[in-house]
Amino acid sequence: MSVGVLVVSHSAAVAQGTVDIARQMAGDVHLVAAGGTDDGGIGTSFAAITAGIEELAGADAVVVLCDLGSAYLTTDTALDFLDDDLRSRVHVSDAPLVEGTVAAAVAAQTGGDVTAVLAAAASASGAVADATASQPGGAASAVDAGPADESGASATAELVNASGLHARPAAEFVKTAARFDAAVRVDGVDAKSLLGIMALALPKGATVTIEATGPDAQDAVDALVELIRSGFGE
Repeated sequence: MSVGVLVVSHSAAVAQGTVDIARQMAGDVHLVAAGGTDDGGIGTSFAAITAGIEELAGADAVVVLCDLGSAYLTTDTALDFLDDDLRSRVHVSDAPLVEGTVAAAVAAQTGGDVTAVLAAAASASGAVADATASQPGGAASAVDAGPADESGASATAELVNASGLHARPAAEFVKTAARFDAAVRVDGVDAKSLLGIMALALPKGATVTIEATGPDAQDAVDALVELIRSGFGE
């Protein structure tokens, strides 16, 4: 299922900037910016929002994220003028604009359907709290992997790339974790939550603990350890 993402902001710069950030981590997802008024001022544009939705009409579903209340109102008005088929495929999220867009885009990049993309966007509000509640590990140089039990596996590994587990490396981590039929956590945070991982702010030299349960637990841990060892290709 393909999911397109429309970013609606009162500022053209904010809308385009948000799209640009998300594209760094979800290059295959169709993202469209609809920011500012028709004359380039601050505000929202019925025409721009409508055009954005129509540009994404080839996707199976469209997720719209907005910055402020009147952006939602303008979007609702635009939806009223769409044909029934397209309108039924458009879903408006109330997630935070930047964080929600990034989370939604990464979920779409990893093959999530519209329900998964909306859930990822909605999780943006709680991602920082979830990460803050966990305790990142200290520095170490060894990788020590082994099965925790018949259905689980765990490992620790040192981050060797210059930027640590931030932005693009974090997106690669999430994409890799999402390939496996396993529940995976890194330092206590869901390894399939981009914002949760980024909120850990793990730098070069930090040790991460990866734990997984489920049918693909060992394969997931092995793949993530190898990704860390490779320095995420940086």
